[in-house]
Amino acid sequence: MTALVDSHCHLDFPDFEAERDAVVARAHAAGVGLMVTISTRVRRFDQILGLVERYPSVFGTVGTHPQNAHEEVDVTTEELVTLAEHPKIVGFGEAGLDFHYPGDYAAQEHGFRAHIAAARETGLPLVIHARSADEAMIGILEDEAGKGAFPAVLHCFSSGAELARRGVALGLYVSFSGILTFKRSDDLRAIAAEVPEDRLLVETDAPYLAPEPFRGRRNEPAHTANTAAVLAKVRGWDEARTRDVTTDNFFRLFNKTDRNALVSYEGAIPA
Repeated sequence: MTALVDSHCHLDFPDFEAERDAVVARAHAAGVGLMVTISTRVRRFDQILGLVERYPSVFGTVGTHPQNAHEEVDVTTEELVTLAEHPKIVGFGEAGLDFHYPGDYAAQEHGFRAHIAAARETGLPLVIHARSADEAMIGILEDEAGKGAFPAVLHCFSSGAELARRGVALGLYVSFSGILTFKRSDDLRAIAAEVPEDRLLVETDAPYLAPEPFRGRRNEPAHTANTAAVLAKVRGWDEARTRDVTTDNFFRLFNKTDRNALVSYEGAIPA
């Protein structure tokens, strides 16, 4: 059976420092055969490199999270492109807009557009962070698409249906995290039911947003399987189809990843 991919986690975060080897091993045991650890600060990129070089099944990105954009306004498209030349750096971000908290929104937009330009230039996907900023996000995405297409994913999707619709129309993918499993996420499940089959991804955003029944605890890549199980119910699919669809979609978008690095999955998720 096809292994799942956790398309977005943060293995570099200190939450995992004491047992990182065990976290990766548990992911493999749960049928998660590949993980992408996502950059949040370009100036800490060496931590991402250390992980992707240590674990064959872990790949990475380079980028600045919007909440850190004010600290890295000097990061250029050229620098991002150069850093992405590493063979296991397979995308950019996460970058985008986060209006949930007070912040330097001008810096967020500046950084976001620089990351989009890197994705357009290289053909590597941009991992987009969008929170409480649907209207502004649609405006920037459509403006930038007018300059030329770029590959991207709306990660940890928790926005409105209109952003999903407009993003898909621009060629973007939509990734669902543990939020999909929450009891009050009926609206989000309705969106997941409507996203075209060839644009769906799954992720954890670990260590955050653990799915049911782990909600409130530290999340980890093994829990991708729980989100995938809910997605399967939403779509009316079995486990095998959900794995096939989301993993094939991942490799289509993250086309620099090595499918040979996908750890094989033999069957049922361990109890």
